[in-house]
Amino acid sequence: MRRIDHPGIPATERLHSAICRVEAFETVLEPGYSLIDSVALAVGRYGVSSAVMRLSGGCLDCFAYCMPALSKTSEHAVYFSETFRVQGRVLIETASVTYGVRDGQPWLHCHAVWLEPDGRRHSGHLLPDQVNVVKGIAATGRAIYGAEFVVTPDRETNFSLFMPTVTPSRSVLSQTKSFGNAAESHIVRLSPNTDVCLALENFCLEKGIIAATIQGGVGSTVGAVFDDGRIVEPFVTELLIRSGVICPDANGDLRARIDIAMVDYKGTVSEGVLARGQNPVLVTFELVVEPLDA
Repeated sequence: MRRIDHPGIPATERLHSAICRVEAFETVLEPGYSLIDSVALAVGRYGVSSAVMRLSGGCLDCFAYCMPALSKTSEHAVYFSETFRVQGRVLIETASVTYGVRDGQPWLHCHAVWLEPDGRRHSGHLLPDQVNVVKGIAATGRAIYGAEFVVTPDRETNFSLFMPTVTPSRSVLSQTKSFGNAAESHIVRLSPNTDVCLALENFCLEKGIIAATIQGGVGSTVGAVFDDGRIVEPFVTELLIRSGVICPDANGDLRARIDIAMVDYKGTVSEGVLARGQNPVLVTFELVVEPLDA
């Protein structure tokens, strides 16, 4: 399996998680706001500070994004490109969002696939305070109670990244909300060189989770190998999960099936199901594991 060597000290723990409860929601991100403000408005209705969601449809303008890139210094193993801007309305095909807290304020991490005014289909990392919602965007996701994604300095990668943090919700709503028989969910962050599928399968086994869905899903891998044999050779990528499940196969063994869209540093967009045991994390991977065995 390929790997990436970062300049910092790797943490012993390669999967960070926090127990939480989640509430499903479907909403529309309102136009007239920046992406971060529109998401904050939508999530704020649930009285929580963190959520994951997938987006589709709708339009953005003042569109700004960056790409995965090679690093020009020894401070980072990989980095971001310069900021690219698109004139006119951009149609969101699909996107995945991790919404949390940075310096005490709302922030989000979003990878998306979109169509530009000239018909070009592209993918990358949206700059949430530099893009505006101009036509309502459908959002389906999970509000998170009892834990948060908090931007935290990471010694291994020298980036500040969303990390799971156990914290009582600041909302009175969460103190009175009934979750019925719903099983506890987990917010998760995977570290570099951790295989995505195997790590999540092992995590479910350790937690006694019989089957689960993956909610959200924003991250990066060292290139990619798909289950149909296709290989993405450029090793610097960013991706989003389009759908993901972890469930028993015909032999009763837990298997993760993760369908993704990704862009590599050369600008090529690739899509498919990740092959087990062949897709190590590049920098980070954020998601929620929601059990189905309640």
